[in-house]
Amino acid sequence: MTRAKKVAPELTLQLEAMAIRAMGGYYDDLNGTFFGGALRRPVLGVSETLNRLGQWTVETRSLHISRELLIRGDWGAVVDTFKHEMAHQYVHEVLGILDQSAHGPAFTRTCSERGIDSRATVESRTGSATTPACNSPGDVHPNRAVEKVAKLLALAESANENEARAAMNAAQRLMLRFNIDDIDKPERRQSYRHLGRATGRVSESERVLAQILNEHFFVSTIWVSVWRVLEGKRGSVLEACGTTENLELAEYVHDFLTRTAGRLWTEHKQANGIQRDRDRRAFLAGVMAGFRRTLRSQAKVHSEQGMVWMGDPEVAAFLKRRHPYTRTTRHKSSSRSDAHADGCAAGSKIVLRRGVKGTSSGGVKQLTR
Repeated sequence: MTRAKKVAPELTLQLEAMAIRAMGGYYDDLNGTFFGGALRRPVLGVSETLNRLGQWTVETRSLHISRELLIRGDWGAVVDTFKHEMAHQYVHEVLGILDQSAHGPAFTRTCSERGIDSRATVESRTGSATTPACNSPGDVHPNRAVEKVAKLLALAESANENEARAAMNAAQRLMLRFNIDDIDKPERRQSYRHLGRATGRVSESERVLAQILNEHFFVSTIWVSVWRVLEGKRGSVLEACGTTENLELAEYVHDFLTRTAGRLWTEHKQANGIQRDRDRRAFLAGVMAGFRRTLRSQAKVHSEQGMVWMGDPEVAAFLKRRHPYTRTTRHKSSSRSDAHADGCAAGSKIVLRRGVKGTSSGGVKQLTR
């Protein structure tokens, strides 16, 4: 018996044409948001190059995005690449500067004024840019904090519920102390990550999960519009902004809770002889609400101990630079349903642990430092 080969996703001619139309809409939005509408839309297209995410060509007035980047499905990187290449266009066509190097003073200033990443590396536009923090002698390196959190979450594997919960609370307290002590240190680099898969509809459980990360895991979250290239549809994805170590923890927590909520629903169905998934959304929302209630109770204990997290203005500013215009929407809650109450009871018992493997949609981020 031979193992079937994994078929790479294909960008058909139809999907490519739809992606280019979507690129036009995003180009116009970015032009208005970051360049005051000063740019004229160039010829947009898809390139076959493997060593560039995108390219602005002044002679042909064209802006191309790598086919590989589109197939990867990371629309956040596509948008950041657009902003980077549009900054090149702005320098050439609006400022009229053609005699400087590609990433010279005019380009760097244009990017800096608009919060655009001016670096030419692939990593800088895929949400994974990292720069080691500059620590003074005796300081604990940020990754050491993540390592200690991972060890504490390993202790949360204990079969003793009290020991497991104590380990989870200790991990939370450690990250709280680290962030409070670290907030005034210079050169704390901010970055972003897209968490989970882009979906056409944001569920209540996903919104509550975003609130959990925003309130208790030291990142700022926002739902952003994306184009699902290989489906030819619009969608939304959760974007988290923060320091590298906080993003690593937030990504882990997001995957852990998503997987755990699904498992709890399966167990609830089996225990109660439920055949249909009619109440699944309400139950999952309850799971997230129950876990959030546990975290809020623990945060109150930390507050009474004099450890209060007031937020990070640098993260807020970073998110504002990436998304200058945002809006808040209200959604109906399912909190009055029995399924929500059952989910809330199950969620309140969740203990954050280390070393989760596998999800219904593929792999899961592991905190293994």
